[in-house]
Amino acid sequence: MTMSHQPIDPSRLETYSLSARQNLVSQGLLVLPTDPPGDLLGGMPDILAAAQLKQLCRAIVGAHTDGGAVVLAMGAHVIKCGLSLLIIDLMERGLVSAVALNGAGVIHDHELAMVGGTSEDVSEGLEDGSFGMARETAEAINGAAGQAAREDRGFGETLGAQILSSNLPFKETSIVAAGCRLGLPVTVHVSIGCDIVHMHANADGGAIGAASMFDFRVLTGIVADLEGGVWLNIGSSVVLPEVFLKALSVVRNVSRGSPKVFTTANLDMLRHYRPQQNVVERPGGRGLSITGHHEIMIPLLRWGVLHELARSPRRRKGT
Repeated sequence: MTMSHQPIDPSRLETYSLSARQNLVSQGLLVLPTDPPGDLLGGMPDILAAAQLKQLCRAIVGAHTDGGAVVLAMGAHVIKCGLSLLIIDLMERGLVSAVALNGAGVIHDHELAMVGGTSEDVSEGLEDGSFGMARETAEAINGAAGQAAREDRGFGETLGAQILSSNLPFKETSIVAAGCRLGLPVTVHVSIGCDIVHMHANADGGAIGAASMFDFRVLTGIVADLEGGVWLNIGSSVVLPEVFLKALSVVRNVSRGSPKVFTTANLDMLRHYRPQQNVVERPGGRGLSITGHHEIMIPLLRWGVLHELARSPRRRKGT
């Protein structure tokens, strides 16, 4: 059977240097970690979303002090809102034990580390087909996938190690590099065809799939330690809620029902079907749902956690 339409050869693409692109997000917009202002949560009523935010802060501190896992599953918009340094601060304090990202998340993370900016004007680039054609981004992300597949390693681990070994000028803003530096897992979960790097000729679907599958296996080990812990889904409406549900099913199949007692929370600007079902309701633990803009909610969450930690009688040594 002869195909009536032949696929376009990606080697014909005209690419450009990432350093020449105008970005919507730059280093100067990243918010710096600051100390919480007084009893922030104490000034909120124990009603509706405020009550749930307090419960979430207590759950995170409780998991931290008792050695439970606290996992952030994040969409790329969290990074585009300038919040990377706050996430890294929580990782360095031991308040976050693992991070799961989608494919777009590591793209924005790496671009910030490489050139100090990310988030191109999609509408403008789409008009002439230049959208997503930055050479360095594709070379780095697809290169890391290829290396991870060859060495049977994780996608996030490999990319983080590359950022550190390459000594990128803004490596301190990279979440995947922080994970590698701190020895904390940062897993990457890719939907092929969804990310700009998949348009490039150096994209290897087999390698991308193998690297992402490795990280899914790593994630099942993380979920296996979720008893008494916290899973936060922040800004991912489809991919990471689906990944979490499958990882949880794998773990419960092997361990005959565990983990059972844990807290899940969905934080997003809108309430979507899959996070509500797969994160908040179906897992069977205590489910919380807090609606609000990331650039407001994540600093509030961090401040609340730090304040709760400071007043906790069971505070861990060194925190």
